[in-house]
Amino acid sequence: MGPFILARIVRAVIVLISTVTVVFIVLRMSGDSAQQMLSDAASPEALAAFRAKWGLDRSIFEQYLIYVGNAVQGDFGTSYADGRQVFDVVSERIPKTLLLTVSAFVLSMLIGIPAGIVAAVRRESAIDKGVMAGAVLGYSIPNFLLGLIFVFTFAVWLRILPSSGSSTWWHMVLPVATFALYNAAAIARFMRSTLIDVLGQPYIAAARADGIPNWEIIVRHALPNAAIPMVTTLGFTAGGLLGGAVLIEPVFAWPGLGSGFVTATSSGDLSVVQAMIILFTAFMVTINLTVDILYAVLNPKIRKH
Repeated sequence: MGPFILARIVRAVIVLISTVTVVFIVLRMSGDSAQQMLSDAASPEALAAFRAKWGLDRSIFEQYLIYVGNAVQGDFGTSYADGRQVFDVVSERIPKTLLLTVSAFVLSMLIGIPAGIVAAVRRESAIDKGVMAGAVLGYSIPNFLLGLIFVFTFAVWLRILPSSGSSTWWHMVLPVATFALYNAAAIARFMRSTLIDVLGQPYIAAARADGIPNWEIIVRHALPNAAIPMVTTLGFTAGGLLGGAVLIEPVFAWPGLGSGFVTATSSGDLSVVQAMIILFTAFMVTINLTVDILYAVLNPKIRKH
């Protein structure tokens, strides 16, 4: 178990370092931050002063070495927009995003897993067709479009829920529902297909021939064996939450990382954009590492590979 986990950790570190390097280079080659932050009417002197102030007049290699040297000490630079430390700018938005995404992830599991189980157990029934129709519909609609539909329906038309902000618990309802329903649809579809495959295995038929009750077969034999592939789906779902926040949070003016990323990108606040991309990558790497470890725990054979 130790060598398996160590190998996955080394791979995760390599991925993170590679991402930092690629993001750093691409962002600095994609445009002029001085031009974005100031304006088209800024004088050449003002642009030169801005670049000199933030070290953008140095070579990319030199900027990279300085950035990495500071980053390992916990210094991710200063926001071009307001002069605050990037760590402070980013960290103040993390609680809002965690509140939204964790709530949505839990709700998506509470909806998607039972729905998939019921659909698999009642295969080809009206319940199965209804669940799958809802899952296909929920998964087919882009999450930001689903959010706009919710805003129009519940905030504009019915006027029963707020459309934007985060000052009360009611403000969470629409963004959490948007996140959860979209992800629950994917979880339900995969849960159904995985459980159907397991229920078709010979040992399940043997258990039925022995007269074991159907509920016991499902709970004690089928679901544990369906857990391994479901870990992958849940891992991808959790990993995609931060990426989805970039699309959903601006729809509801939710002041989290997603909204902050969009604002920083549009304004050319390079240091903030870079820190957020690194944070998103670190989150995905951590999720993948967790999934690998859970795989090894659930299936010891995987540790040999």
